[in-house]
Amino acid sequence: MTKVKVYSLFTDFDINLFKSGKHFRLYEKFGAHIITLDGVKGTYFSVWAPSAKSVSVIGDFNYWTEGEHVLNVRWDESGIWEGFIPNVGKGTHYKYKIQSFHDNIVTEKADPFARRSEHPPKTASVVWEDDYEWEDSNWMKNRKKNNALDAPYSVYEVHLGSWKRKIEENRFLSYLELADELVSYVKEMNFTHVELMPVMEFPYDPSWGYQITGYFAPTSRFGYPHEFKYLVDKLHQNGIGIILDWVPSHFPEDVHGLGLFDGSYLYEHPDSRKGYHPDWKSLIFNYSRNEVRAFLISNAIFWLDQFHADGLRVDAVASMLFLDYSREEGEWEPNQYGGNENLDAVSFLKELNEEVYKSFPDVQTIAEESTAFPMVSKPTFIGGLGFGMKWMMGWMHDVLQYFSKDPIYRKHHQNDITFSLAYAFTENFMLPLSHDEVVYGKRSILSKMPGDEWQRFANLRLLYGFMYTHPGTKLLFMGGEFGQYEEWNFQKSLDWNLLDFYPHKNTQNYFKELNKFYRNTPALYEKGFSGNGFEWISFEDYNNSVISYIRKGYDEKEDVVVVCNFTPSTHQKYKIGLPKKGKLIEVFNSDNKKFGGTGVLNTGEITIKKKSWNYKQYSADIILPPLGVTVLKFK
Repeated sequence: MTKVKVYSLFTDFDINLFKSGKHFRLYEKFGAHIITLDGVKGTYFSVWAPSAKSVSVIGDFNYWTEGEHVLNVRWDESGIWEGFIPNVGKGTHYKYKIQSFHDNIVTEKADPFARRSEHPPKTASVVWEDDYEWEDSNWMKNRKKNNALDAPYSVYEVHLGSWKRKIEENRFLSYLELADELVSYVKEMNFTHVELMPVMEFPYDPSWGYQITGYFAPTSRFGYPHEFKYLVDKLHQNGIGIILDWVPSHFPEDVHGLGLFDGSYLYEHPDSRKGYHPDWKSLIFNYSRNEVRAFLISNAIFWLDQFHADGLRVDAVASMLFLDYSREEGEWEPNQYGGNENLDAVSFLKELNEEVYKSFPDVQTIAEESTAFPMVSKPTFIGGLGFGMKWMMGWMHDVLQYFSKDPIYRKHHQNDITFSLAYAFTENFMLPLSHDEVVYGKRSILSKMPGDEWQRFANLRLLYGFMYTHPGTKLLFMGGEFGQYEEWNFQKSLDWNLLDFYPHKNTQNYFKELNKFYRNTPALYEKGFSGNGFEWISFEDYNNSVISYIRKGYDEKEDVVVVCNFTPSTHQKYKIGLPKKGKLIEVFNSDNKKFGGTGVLNTGEITIKKKSWNYKQYSADIILPPLGVTVLKFK
């Protein structure tokens, strides 16, 4: 046995914070840290395993032999094992061999705090450090205005493994290649942000990254951690923000992962009614355990701190909030007040958001939350969960259901397209057309559209035009912007060859212009979460399947009028009510020929007459293009 030198990065204060669940920089202490001790360079290891009888570090430096390098357990009952091993450095592969007091179970575990992991299906951790020199100081200094709730926010959701592939080599693009190709594409398309589906290390490709085993390690599928930093850096240098999918809701049962880590229910809740997820066959974190809360919040902080992320989209929040989520009667136990809320998870999410915004006031947290749980995106000091935004799942379901109908039937379903405005300002909503809507037989967004080819593409442009003029921020899954025909397949590249055909190329050009128009039209985002930023003109014209409204910003001179015609009929003199006199001029039209439309446009100035209509004092006659959205500005 080689003696592991007694050494610690932990102070007594660190231990007290950890045990009380208030240490939110645990990555600075736990894991593998390359240091020099008494003139000898090596690695300090530390791991939390309170039910362990012994913990050895095994790796390629000791031929994976148990007992060669046994860590020392701390005297303070923290459950932390630690020690310094000389001459172990960057690139060393290792695991923890843990012998438990529980039935003498012996397991080999990856390091929960490892900064790098082996390329799956291999599962070892890798000692790692980098001294990456960031060049995004201008972005970081000014990003508060780019991430603000009154800024334009159009997000391109990307799965790195299938956005584009090197088909001739049958491989993913690397982080470095993505830093060139993805960044230039997103910039060309005028998106403000990219959202990456989970980049934390995961063992199983079909999980798309949502079954994480390496919470502190960017997946090695695409390269090294510093290369992922380079990707983030290049996005920032080009004025593009980055949001990371983050998964604190569950984790897989893989042997090398967090499950039964030291032979006990360490990270997962011991009661299967709270600790096992029936939908995903995965384990659920124990949100009542202080050390687990500190682990998760430290992980959120890690990606914001070390990788300059501009936000976290928190996955599956609804599954965390409710004890009866996906459970039948008898499969869950009410909380102390008799309700179905998971009070520990509620408390955890509040603390998470408080710490994130305290440390990084210029980022956003975004909840994927599909229920009517109140005040998800309201501050914790007034009783909310503290998220910056929440996905508007109701809007997504209603709108896709509406658009899937033949236009002849839409007049009977007017409420589907207008209902979202009844609750649009109860939360800070993001409108999502995400990956979940284009898999498992749901078809691509384009394929959901009815009619012949022209109508399908016109419907698609109308859908996106309605989305971008509706209150709230925007998120689109990759491929939607050029009309991907097939539903998403994580094993394949998007069908970029479709851009050889005019309907798809025109759709891509439309989306490029739509993003640009959105970014340059303050009325569409400055008051996106306030009822003061929206005014109905008419939601009652169900016979024509037409709706009209006004979007408002800080300067009323910049207000815009939006009219959506959800049928293929053209209306030559369609009257809309208006709140003031003057003139209108068309500033955007989805039926423009350059987008593949028929070219039914409003040319020249339109005079507003003093004739009441739609309960307003003034009115104007405009041309409504078929299956089109028309945006006009007061002049």
